[in-house]
Amino acid sequence: MNKLIALFFLIFITVSCKNNGKSDYVLPTSNGNTNKILVVIKGNDWEGKIGDEIRSVFGEHQVGLPQPETLLSVGQIDPVGFNGFMRHAKAVLILREGEKEKIAVEKNKYADPQILVYATAKSKGDLVDLIRNRGKEIIKLFKDEDVRFTQRIFKKEKLDESKFETVKNLGIELTIPERFRLVEDTGDFLWLRQHLKSGIARGDGTNNILIYSYPLEDESKVADNITRMRDTIGKKHIPGSKEGMHMITEQAYTPFIFDAEIDGKKAYETRGKWEVKNDFMAGPFINYTIIDKENNRVIVFEGFTYAPSVNKRDFIFELEAIAKSLKIK
Repeated sequence: MNKLIALFFLIFITVSCKNNGKSDYVLPTSNGNTNKILVVIKGNDWEGKIGDEIRSVFGEHQVGLPQPETLLSVGQIDPVGFNGFMRHAKAVLILREGEKEKIAVEKNKYADPQILVYATAKSKGDLVDLIRNRGKEIIKLFKDEDVRFTQRIFKKEKLDESKFETVKNLGIELTIPERFRLVEDTGDFLWLRQHLKSGIARGDGTNNILIYSYPLEDESKVADNITRMRDTIGKKHIPGSKEGMHMITEQAYTPFIFDAEIDGKKAYETRGKWEVKNDFMAGPFINYTIIDKENNRVIVFEGFTYAPSVNKRDFIFELEAIAKSLKIK
């Protein structure tokens, strides 16, 4: 009798789980780096016009970097081979033919975390057009997910930013990994530095964070003053190895400025190159200039990288993820 009761109880639990749409199955951990996607497409299509269009759109160079680096690194696999371990890729683009054009997103289907983007069009020619016309939209889906993925990692190793006077005075919070160390904190200006520990840049390369603010006087002139403001800060706070040396915006390279949004507020994203005046040090920077109308000020988050002889896209991306975690209390 006890065995019969136990059997009925097991059946009840199983049915209840199914009815509630729940499962005890634990997804495997996904594999793959940020800024890298796997494209599921037949080999002959990859070598043909569809693949050419993917390489053209996704292979566009990221602006603001000293060496050419693509927006995304792209690999390919045939649909027949997309099974088993290969399904555990963190970011996957699946191209297929169907009745109507659409872009759909599915998360954590085969692994966790994972994003699958399905790009569907009526024919191969239409797939080419879809990638050409909506490729930037697809890239943004992957980039935004990578930002969230990176922020989740940083939250697990989060630095207590509230101990910095500048952060407290500005009334902000953000997710900074504890690998960053304090360089300067005046109450009005914060400089944090992370020493890179891998690759050729090990021991010599650094990722840096600058945070400060200034009064909002004329909103229409904020974008035009970004370079002047960062050069002023560089002269005051970022010295070189000798007297008369300090960080400036590279004069031979015009920065790129884009509209952005941080914590629901209007902002400008600036990507460019920095250099040390009268010296040979240089590298890329990313700057978010945030218009805080409620407090009549402009808040600036800037990240810059010094990593000689190595690619810098992923270092700048980490700084981007930190910047986009910023909240104004």
